[in-house]
Amino acid sequence: MNIVFMGTPDFAVPCLQALIDKKYPIAGVFTQPDKPKGRGYKLTPPPVKELALTHDIPVFQPKSLKNVEAFDILKSLQPDLIIVVAYGKILPLPILELPSHGCINVHASLLPKYRGAGPVQWSVLNGETTTGVTTMFMAEGIDTGDMLLKGELAIGENETASELHDRLSVLGANILLKTLVELEKGTLKKQSQDDNCATYAPMLSKEMSLIDFTKPAQQVHNLIRGLSSWPCAHSFLESKQLKVYKSQIIDNYHGKPGEILDNKRFIVGTGDGKAVELLEVQLQGSKRMNSKDFLHGKKIEIGSLLK
Repeated sequence: MNIVFMGTPDFAVPCLQALIDKKYPIAGVFTQPDKPKGRGYKLTPPPVKELALTHDIPVFQPKSLKNVEAFDILKSLQPDLIIVVAYGKILPLPILELPSHGCINVHASLLPKYRGAGPVQWSVLNGETTTGVTTMFMAEGIDTGDMLLKGELAIGENETASELHDRLSVLGANILLKTLVELEKGTLKKQSQDDNCATYAPMLSKEMSLIDFTKPAQQVHNLIRGLSSWPCAHSFLESKQLKVYKSQIIDNYHGKPGEILDNKRFIVGTGDGKAVELLEVQLQGSKRMNSKDFLHGKKIEIGSLLK
């Protein structure tokens, strides 16, 4: 079975590695173009490209899949199956119809919940306690195709989206391999999605990252966890931006929303009378650090407010 793999970020790497380890024939890898990163804006290859080149797999980086050139490249590779994992581009119908076994996508949610670009982050932002991975045959809609196999994970009460992302990427590779085994055996069963149960997980934006301490502690905590990798939840301490990467809910403190209730543990009041402890922070102009180290070097007054 001749495979073309399409993927771009770290999330897709375990799936590609699993295919390589199981010696599946990979005719080529499609990934997003290199992008400038860092202070020097140096062109940096996507993680999937780096892995593919390490194993001498041909890499293709078209800016668009809608032109004849991209289709002709794919056609020349003669894929029996296209596997898509966090590629970041929509596949036009001619490409979806090209491989004899179709196009299989690995999606980081229990479909039909959390279709779209940010399923991992939104599952945390919304306070879900379970999530998972779904493989599906791709259709023209966004994550609307027939479902194949699923794997489920519990979400830890203090787990960040970044931590969950890494666990789901490993689960995704396992579910993909199980899907391919059943596909080859002819035992793969598909199930249509119930659109009435569908929810959407749009891309994140910087505008949603300001912490509103008038919200209940759980919502504040979920925001911090959900935005841990980007754009990162933040508040302001003495007019300087304070990014918050990790937190936990504290029940035995009470105060006004945003009020600092303990300057040895960086505990802050919320809108429901509970509190959150900020565990990992970064003040504008300083490095990221745990709150204990931060409070050793920065004196803050009990009763002062984060805004």
